[in-house]
This record gives sequence, C-alpha cells and structure tokens, in this order.
Amino acid sequence: MVLILTSRSVLATLGKEGSFAFASYYGDHMVLQRGPQRAIVWGYSPNIGEKVTVTLAGHPMSTTVIGGNVAKGGVWSVKLPAITNPGPYLITASSTSGAIQLHDVLFGDVWICSGQSNMHVTVSMTFNASQEIADADHYPNIRVMTIGYQASPILETDLLSIPQQWSVANSASIGGPDWTHFSAVCWFYGKYLYRHRGYPIGLIASYWGGSAIQPWMTPDGLATCNEKVPSPIVMAKPLPGKFYLPQEPTVMWNSMMGPLVNMTIYGAIWYQGESNAWNPPQYKCLFPAMITHWRKHFHDGSGGETDAMFPFGFVQLAPNGNNTHIGGFPGLRWSQTANFGYTPNSLMKKVFMAVAMDLPDFDSPNGPIHPRAKRDVGLRLGLAAEAVAYGVPNVRYQGPYPTTVSVNPTTGIVTIEFDSGRTPIEVRNNDGYEVCCSVDTHASCGQNDAHWKAAPIAAHRTSAIDLAYGHNCGANVHILGVRYAWRESPCSFKSCAVYSKVNGLPAPPYMSLGTYA
Repeated sequence: MVLILTSRSVLATLGKEGSFAFASYYGDHMVLQRGPQRAIVWGYSPNIGEKVTVTLAGHPMSTTVIGGNVAKGGVWSVKLPAITNPGPYLITASSTSGAIQLHDVLFGDVWICSGQSNMHVTVSMTFNASQEIADADHYPNIRVMTIGYQASPILETDLLSIPQQWSVANSASIGGPDWTHFSAVCWFYGKYLYRHRGYPIGLIASYWGGSAIQPWMTPDGLATCNEKVPSPIVMAKPLPGKFYLPQEPTVMWNSMMGPLVNMTIYGAIWYQGESNAWNPPQYKCLFPAMITHWRKHFHDGSGGETDAMFPFGFVQLAPNGNNTHIGGFPGLRWSQTANFGYTPNSLMKKVFMAVAMDLPDFDSPNGPIHPRAKRDVGLRLGLAAEAVAYGVPNVRYQGPYPTTVSVNPTTGIVTIEFDSGRTPIEVRNNDGYEVCCSVDTHASCGQNDAHWKAAPIAAHRTSAIDLAYGHNCGANVHILGVRYAWRESPCSFKSCAVYSKVNGLPAPPYMSLGTYA
C-alpha cells in the first residue's frame, strides 16, 4: 500500500517524533476494521530502511521504514489480513529499535462522527442522561475515541490532540462532564449498530462547535464548488478567554480528519449545517462535494481498503427558536438533500439521513439550538444505516414522501399521495402545509413571498391527504407550488402533520414548484 504522507510533521505534539511508535490514533482497546476489508497499522521509526515486523495472532508481516515528511526518521505501514473474528488480539510491532504493542484490540466496524456542536453535545446533556450513562457499562465491545479541537493551515501527518484515547465503553468513558466525552449522537448511533450487527463497533468523534462546512472540506472538494483556498492560509489567532472558532477553509480537515485517511473505516456520520444556514444554495454544492472527496481521500489513503463509496449518514437540521420564523433552516434542510428532499438520490448515493425537524427542545438548558433528544436522532440514523450502509432488505427507514400532487380547482383541494400508496400514514395535526397561489401564473414563489398561504389538511386516507386552499387563496387562482414544514421550528415535539404508521418516522420537509392548475 501507499501511505499518504503530508507536508510536515507536528508529531512532537503527541510525543511520536523520531521514536519507534504507532501513529497517534492506534492504541490499546481500539477497534480495527473487520473483514472483508483489511485494516492498516502504521507508525514511525527513527531508522529509514530498517525492517519492521508486525505480528497478529502468531502471523508475522514485514515491511520497511521509508522516508517521509517527518522531521526525524521515517514511517512504516502494513495491511493486516482480513479478520472477522472479533478478538481480542495483541498486535506487536518489532524492529532493531525495540518492540511496541497494542493490547485488547477488537475487529469490527469503524465509524467517524463529525460536524459541529450538535455532534459535540455529550450523553451527559441528553434526556435520561443518568440511565443512559449507566447503561453504557453493558457495551464493552463498543470502543470510543475523541479528537481534540486543533486546526492547521496545512495538512498534518498525524493528529495534534486526542483528549480521549481509545476507551472501552462504560459509564466513565461515555458519561464524562458536559462538552467533554462522549458525543451523544455518535454513542446512540453506535449502540444501535452494535445491537443489530452483533460485533464490535469503533467510534471516532471529531467535531468543532460552531464550525461551518468549509473548514472540514478538502481543497479539491472546495474547488468543485468554485471555492478558493488561499495560499498560504493565514489563520486568525485565538483571543484570551474567547471561544476559538477558525473559519478558514480546510483547516479542520487538515488536522482533525485528513490525518485519519490511512486508517481503514466503514463509514461516517455528520451533524452540521446551522453555521451555513445563511446560504443554502451554496451548501447544496458544498455538502455533496465534501462527501465525494472524503470518500476519495479515505479510499486512496487506505490503499483501496476503505470503500470508495463508503456509507455516509447525516442529521437534517433540528428546530431552534419557538416561533414561526422561516429563516435559513428550511432551505438548508432542503440543500442537505441536494434539493431532492430525500436520500439516497442520484447526487448522494449511499447517503442516508435522520429527519430531526420534529424534535424541538425550546427549554434546553444549553439553548434550543442544542435539543436534548439525541437518542431519537441516533436511532433514526441507525435504522437508516441498516438499509443503506448494510443492505438489510425490507427495512422501512424513511418517513412518507409525496409521489403525486394533484389540484382540483373546483373544490379548492390539493391531494397529495405518499409513496405511490404504499405507506399508510398517521396524521398528528392538520397544519404545516402551504400552497403558493396567484391569479398570475408567473407570480413569484420565493421563500418569503406573500403568495404562500396556509393549506390545512381537510381530510386524509390510508396514504393520501387533502389540503384545503380555497379559504386562504380565494377563487380563480393557480396553484404554483406546495411546501411542507417550511419553518425553522415547524411543530412541537413529535407532532408535525404526517408520520408513517409503519415506523413512526415523520415525513421530511417538502417543496415542489410548478403550475398545477
């Protein structure tokens, strides 16, 4: 395999430079990717050209230290055989420099969890935190690691900070103080996977509260959307006593994600978008581009072991303020799906999402932007992963989605059928739908245009609803658009209008423009 080396090393930060050592994110109690993929183990040596032998379960594998862009010595790397037995294993690397070991290593699926503060929210900050933390003691085959906030103007060879090294899941490792460890969405997602897959799960949390998407992107990903990366990148300096939030493009990829590409992973999940809600059209390009280029770099960096189309899950933005404000959240939710309204789709293959718009928490002690119902989010992501990431057949992992919209101008009724009649629906309230109506077929239906009028549900059947628009639109109008849940906070907790009777999931936000009548 070819180890992806970068422009400089800051290994002294983690005590690795010039020593015989594993790379920073290899440690006791870790999870390596199970077969059929082959896990990679790599590290450093002070002696270029020397032989390194890595032994797993009595089977030795040899490699040679090569020069790299590290200040002292070089690097070595091996691909292990495809391992499906979970272990635990002892891995030993030896050379003329000595011997080093990794103890209690399990083989399972490795998932990365990234994004901004809603991925950072810890289990201690969620509903029923005490019970959830105590329950972690029952999952010793889930292992967790948390990467620290560190940004860099250039791509680093290794991680700069790991405040939580690989740890066995228990009440201590999962139940750290608020904003320390462990990520709630990541944990609930991983626990769902473990309970349904039945083998070890490794979770790597790497996030930065308040971050926009651009710092997490690769230069080639940004170039796809005509976003330029300055050269050199000059980062703003932290101010004493102030929360540090780097805004420069690529600087979190460089130090908190890119260094992981030489590790084989199964997939990633993402909870981010609040900091880009001011520009949804831009996000429509950036988000799919980020996924595409993460996939490319992880595939290349692992010598082809990480799937070139590894599964990628995300959380569609949750509510915020307790108001009827539209703002940027509805458009951002739509852009998160590349304007399809659902995933997977032709621009976002093997991508799955959890709808969260019906999980407001206006009284959250950490502000309504940080709702506490993270268990629901993790379970919704996990259900979708069963179908999309693991290919389990017959899993109904999405809420109802419109397949036909028809208008009867005589009765003033818009009829929406869901999933071609295949999904029985539950109507929990009659509000949330709107139509864009005008006597002029060329009228504007922009997000805030006055032509949008409420169209409450007047009747519903097994898989369809009727919307009454006559009272609010008047007579002799054309219906130019239909939308649903187009508000920052569209409903109270689990009480939006339409849900699936099959899985209890909400219909996602919806927008359709066109002359219907």
